[in-house]
Amino acid sequence: MSPNQHIESGTVLGTVGGTAFTVVANIDSQDITKTVVLAALGAVVSFIVSVVLKEAVKKLWGYIKRNGKRK
Repeated sequence: MSPNQHIESGTVLGTVGGTAFTVVANIDSQDITKTVVLAALGAVVSFIVSVVLKEAVKKLWGYIKRNGKRK
């Protein structure tokens, strides 16, 4: 798109609103439930992995500080 072209905000709003309405109208309640469950599961797994990695890095850093560089 060239910088000289101008898009009316009403056109953009209408396009986005129409797309969102079509998507919402075609989503089944089972799909919403599945999406919510998978999102929650993903968040929990992400949190657990973050905690485990944080602890692993702490232990590794402590090991490196204790033993220092060996010649």
